Amino acid sequence: MTEQTDGRRVVANISLSLDGHYAAPDNPHDMSWVLPYAVTDVGRDHLTRLWETATTALLGRVNAEGFLGFWPTVIGMEGADPRDEAFAKWLVDTEKVVLSSTLDSPPWERTTIVDRPAPEVVADLRAREGGDILVPSSASVIKALLAADAVDRLMLMIFPVFLGGGPRLFDDGLPAGRWALAHQAAGEHGELSLTYDRAR
Repeated sequence: MTEQTDGRRVVANISLSLDGHYAAPDNPHDMSWVLPYAVTDVGRDHLTRLWETATTALLGRVNAEGFLGFWPTVIGMEGADPRDEAFAKWLVDTEKVVLSSTLDSPPWERTTIVDRPAPEVVADLRAREGGDILVPSSASVIKALLAADAVDRLMLMIFPVFLGGGPRLFDDGLPAGRWALAHQAAGEHGELSLTYDRAR
């Protein structure tokens, strides 16, 4: 289990293609390139490490609605991997903060909708008691937090696929800084699980 540091860390997680994209160029909602690797032992162990020390999930609207449509159905699903089911239970039961300017009512129980910049919301969450603040795959939120140098731990799954285009996570102009490798694992299909901690 990952050691909890003093204070609440912001842990950002996302999957990237080998050529550096988090979504396909023609269909950003197509996850077919992710699925073969997400269901490996390396992928599922990576998923487990995400939430072990987290007590809050911070999501963008699109991801919140997508997660709502999928993860609750995993609980009690016949043949579900215990690691998938454990993450699903955590996500349903934990505090969720959704960043949105269009949602009127929370899409989940234990959910708060906030229409403010991600770094401001994170600053408020850090001031409260709790474990890590996990940003699971919400690229727009992660990009805003990286630009503000507000990410403490970056967890990446790298898949051996070229998407040939599409949006990138790391834009030019990010604050310069060093990151320390905290964990790595390679799967038999070429997938990589990487964890980097911000060296401050």
